[in-house]
Amino acid sequence: MRALVTGATGFIGQALLQRLQSPVVLTRNPERSASKLQGLTVVAWPDPSNTPPPAEVFEGVEVVFHLAGESVAGRWSNSKKERILRSREAGTRNLVAAMRAAKTPPQVLIASSAVGFYGDRGDAHLTESSAAGDDFLADVCQRWEAEAQKATELGVRVVNIRTGIVLGHGGALQRMLLPFKLCLGGRLGSGKQWMPWIHIDDLVDLMLLAACSDSMHGPVNGVAPQPETNLTFTKTLAGILRRPAIFPVPAFVLRLLLGGFAGVLLGSQRVQPDVAQAKGFKFRYAELLPALQALLVPKALPQHKPSAEESALAS
Repeated sequence: MRALVTGATGFIGQALLQRLQSPVVLTRNPERSASKLQGLTVVAWPDPSNTPPPAEVFEGVEVVFHLAGESVAGRWSNSKKERILRSREAGTRNLVAAMRAAKTPPQVLIASSAVGFYGDRGDAHLTESSAAGDDFLADVCQRWEAEAQKATELGVRVVNIRTGIVLGHGGALQRMLLPFKLCLGGRLGSGKQWMPWIHIDDLVDLMLLAACSDSMHGPVNGVAPQPETNLTFTKTLAGILRRPAIFPVPAFVLRLLLGGFAGVLLGSQRVQPDVAQAKGFKFRYAELLPALQALLVPKALPQHKPSAEESALAS
């Protein structure tokens, strides 16, 4: 299956590219991204929020991985929130419009979403059938998924991967490391909030399974089966780094510094991957400690063996 990827130069996109055979990449600035996309077929999509990509890009493409979107990290000004929403809602709408204009639309759309869909839910156990939250990010995720689902009108099978915190060499974990290495790490707020997480290798495995599994559609929680509280996460990370975790960041300080984004860090989402487990998905890293050790403790790693899904996508 030939694949097309948006958001390919991001943290998750780069990990996905390593597991695909000769994908097509849609990017806003091919020249700036050339070093990361060397040897791949690259097509410019300079303004995703306002214009569709060229419909011809879907020729021969069977599966689309749509990962593009403005980063939610950082202080949420009004303009930042507008970019977050438009990059997802309008960007996805324009992608589907190009599919509609294509001679032959792809068979599958694997579209990013986020566990922010559920909002701040305390200790409630959340699955794909749980109701949406009522805050800004929950609204963004609902609109984002709704635009992707419109591709079903074209006969496209659509899967919305609701990701948690993705652990890998980059992304959120990379931003956490410096304060801990400087012995300035600590829990956020009370530390009682649940943090749904997933190792980058498991997330890519799940995306590949979703692309090849005809019975998988709709929302799929991209999280490990054992979420942890922020306090447990903090202690586990500090233990691996052999650093103390004695400098908690009060909730009011986070809100002062980050505005609405503080709600993402302080909100609680005890999310379970019911759909993935029902499909028989096997997590490489179901527990937090081995996941962090694999990323942070130097060791000789075994050579990766292609999965059945990767072999199908390479053919």
